[in-house]
Amino acid sequence: MTAVLLTGHGGLDKLEYRTDVAVPRPDRGEVLIEVAAAGINNTDINTRIGWYSKAIDSDTSSGGASGFESVDDDDASWSGTTLKFPRIQGADVCGRIVAVGDGVSPDRIGERVLVRTMLRSYVDYRPYECWTFGSECDGGFAQYAVAPARETFAVDSEWSDAELAALPCAYSTAENMLHRAAVGAERVLITGASGGVGLAAVQLAKRRGATVIAVCSPDKASEVKAQGADRTIERGVDLLGAGSVDVVVDLVVGPQWPQLLDVLRTGGRYTIAGAIGGPISEIDLRTVYLRDLTLYGCTFQDDAVFENLVGYIERNEIRPVVSATYPLSDIVRAQEDFLAKKHIGKLVLIPPTPQK
Repeated sequence: MTAVLLTGHGGLDKLEYRTDVAVPRPDRGEVLIEVAAAGINNTDINTRIGWYSKAIDSDTSSGGASGFESVDDDDASWSGTTLKFPRIQGADVCGRIVAVGDGVSPDRIGERVLVRTMLRSYVDYRPYECWTFGSECDGGFAQYAVAPARETFAVDSEWSDAELAALPCAYSTAENMLHRAAVGAERVLITGASGGVGLAAVQLAKRRGATVIAVCSPDKASEVKAQGADRTIERGVDLLGAGSVDVVVDLVVGPQWPQLLDVLRTGGRYTIAGAIGGPISEIDLRTVYLRDLTLYGCTFQDDAVFENLVGYIERNEIRPVVSATYPLSDIVRAQEDFLAKKHIGKLVLIPPTPQK
């Protein structure tokens, strides 16, 4: 089959487009999916460059194209364990089941499906443990992928394959943050609001009845408002007044981070699931305990998160923005465009149709 192999941590040269990769076979409890589309996410970049390693303390973009000079391979994955190469990345998959392993009903063949990004089957559903599709196991940057049957969800939707492929990673990340913080009809501040996860958070918070304040660049403000933001704030300027929001949904961190705690009301909640602006910040812990703030780190997802997301799709309660699609062979150009951050929403890769 055709696939893109990540051959090691580093720059874009570590992405190898191949046409001679063996088609995987589903083991017991797994399904084989013919991939129709696969979205691009920050985790693809971060995993490639080894950004998850504690040896790296800079923002994602500084090493996004060329990688970093030194990476500790031992802790450069989501799980903190050594990543095995070559690896087929791709946390998002939309496709159709074409074969099943033992223990899976053959009636599932033909289903149009999405795969949950944060996989629990491979860790026996232990709390706060998961594998990331396309990191600890091969993912969707290929013509075929295998996934656990119980974490591969049939979806009844009229959306295009590219639209569905924009959902799994970004929208489950955003929904998980809102789920953890139990967001309702409150004032919510969202950073990085024009990106894949940020724009998903805007839509999903609005769906919950929240008043949404979005941080984004001025040239993207009108599009972010069109997706549900009630107000936008320019990056790099002073944020809101002290105690003015109930919840912060943060995907950026970076030098403005201390202000994000200041704008929370007493008893407010802060959620984080990304730090592309830089992972290292100073915190005055008196702000946290004297104002009874709650901080949520959000990676592991309760089963309800993805199940709810499928329901939102099928009821047309949300709709992703896909800015561009690329053939899988153009993955380098697609990641360069992703790093340039000139788009809004999602970029999606389309594998070539397999010859039958």
